[in-house]
Amino acid sequence: MTKQDLDRPRSAARRGALGCMARWSGAAVVWGIAGGVLQALGATGDGRRPPSTYTPFTFVQISDTHIGFNKKANPDTSASLRQAIAEINALPQTPAFVVHTGDLSHLSKPAQFGEVRELLKEIKVDRVHTIPGEHDTIDNGAAGYLRYFDHDANGRSWYSFDHDGVHFVGLNNVLAFKMGRLAALGDDQLAWLKTDLAGVSHSTPVVVLAHIPMWTIWEPWGWGTADSAQAMAMLRPFGSVTVLNGHIHQVMQKVEGNVELHTAMSLAYPLPTPGQAGFGEPAPVAVSMDELGAKLGTRRISVHPGRHPLALVDRSLEA
Repeated sequence: MTKQDLDRPRSAARRGALGCMARWSGAAVVWGIAGGVLQALGATGDGRRPPSTYTPFTFVQISDTHIGFNKKANPDTSASLRQAIAEINALPQTPAFVVHTGDLSHLSKPAQFGEVRELLKEIKVDRVHTIPGEHDTIDNGAAGYLRYFDHDANGRSWYSFDHDGVHFVGLNNVLAFKMGRLAALGDDQLAWLKTDLAGVSHSTPVVVLAHIPMWTIWEPWGWGTADSAQAMAMLRPFGSVTVLNGHIHQVMQKVEGNVELHTAMSLAYPLPTPGQAGFGEPAPVAVSMDELGAKLGTRRISVHPGRHPLALVDRSLEA
């Protein structure tokens, strides 16, 4: 989604799950790319040219802004997004782009889509890539979302693009969403993914964006994707795959061979940990306003290819 696009509306056991938990960190995740490789995986170049000939870049992930939500858990989600945008704009290295991994709106209303679109235009990057969350498809599936966020102007809510030797895939795994059941990508999207990946060298790093986690975290809450195994089978031959998800409003991670899967925090409100006692379903967790800023924030990851490990700097919105 270019800035011009923004201006143009368009027609497990619990223990096992908790074992995957990473520490609370930011709602904006900055991934460093150097040598054409997502360095978090420690992978090498794509085999076609020396890694040093690629231009290093970073990008930012934000998720679950829920614009339009105004209950006790966060009376002003727009202000939270604005604060995150200010932190992104203040980064010493300008990101190549931003990705938003779904639930841009809270109730998929035109006014909410319009507001978040205007807010995203405040980010000082050339392009913002979005995918829908289940809150973006409440009314008439993805039709309302696509009027504001049609990535390729093709009327389809999944797509791919390439940036400096890395292949990015944006998926929609929320159209079959129903509380208490695992959503799915569906046959049409899986067929598209197979075709899309067929043209990509297995030495090319792949980054996948999908709202709901692409592994089962807590099935009773629908925290997983029913047909993710089929997608993972297509991705496994690639030497470096990173999957970025949202939905659960907390950081968790899993590694399956060459595939790393990560969820991000929300910019709206916390959700309970998987299967947490007292929650029959995942509802917003209200904390004091003094505490809320500590639950929402940004993570900056800097990459020094070939010399140093990733440098992680977590900054809460209260800082």
